[in-house]
Amino acid sequence: MQRLMKKFKENEPVIGYVYIVLGCMIGGASYPLFLVPNEIAPGGLTGVATVLNYLFGAPVGVTSLLLNVPLFLMGYKLMGGSFAFRSLIATVLFSLFIDLFKFPPLTDDVLLASVYGAIMLGVGLGLILRGGATTGGSDMIAKLIHHRLPFITVGMVIMLVDCLVILLAAFTMSTRAALYSLICIFVSARVIDLVLAGLGSAKMCFVVSGESERISSRIMKEMDRGVTLLPAIGGYTGKETRALISVVDQKEVMKVKRIVREADGRAFMFITDTHETLGEGFRSLDKEE
Repeated sequence: MQRLMKKFKENEPVIGYVYIVLGCMIGGASYPLFLVPNEIAPGGLTGVATVLNYLFGAPVGVTSLLLNVPLFLMGYKLMGGSFAFRSLIATVLFSLFIDLFKFPPLTDDVLLASVYGAIMLGVGLGLILRGGATTGGSDMIAKLIHHRLPFITVGMVIMLVDCLVILLAAFTMSTRAALYSLICIFVSARVIDLVLAGLGSAKMCFVVSGESERISSRIMKEMDRGVTLLPAIGGYTGKETRALISVVDQKEVMKVKRIVREADGRAFMFITDTHETLGEGFRSLDKEE
């Protein structure tokens, strides 16, 4: 097992580039399949390129790449060598795939195109970010402005750029196109979060009980799951007690509830989703970059 983990660590850079290439392919394919044929501008510089494609017929990928080049030249020092190199590769590949893929559009329904195009785009961009890169665009603009004006956050600049693209689409294309573009931006942002954080199949169980030691012992013995005990004070009673936290698979939640109920029927318990669970009993932390 240790030899396998060592081999995985040695290949981490390669795996990062696999993420980048796969993300560029998936994200790039969303443009001919859904976005460009239905006049959807998905924010950022590729959104500007989509508007220019609508006005002048300029290829979206090449136009996006030309818009990004001066930003990379200005922001190279801010990004650092490795990140800048990966981002340059991602930007070039992403732009090329947009123009090289000559897929026929899958639908002329603009709502479907905005949703499914956003899903593909979000998956692609999420994989690129997992590979340790970005595609430039509004991210780079945001970092450059934040570096010069620290009181302006990166998130504020990205939101402003996307709003300007939406307004540009409204004036040059139509209000309808701008509204669908807004849907695309919102959905793709949520999908990026899912790709980065995971789908949340595990559950975190939080229990406050006078029988915490007994409950934790049973969870560890019967379920082979780790437990963390925390000191706690009841806000109403003022009594000292102990709370426990344990993360389990979704299918194990009922067993935890049964253990708690049998140990202390008056226990306080809540269960919540975890977006990503790493460590013993789940996916190894060593597999993360």
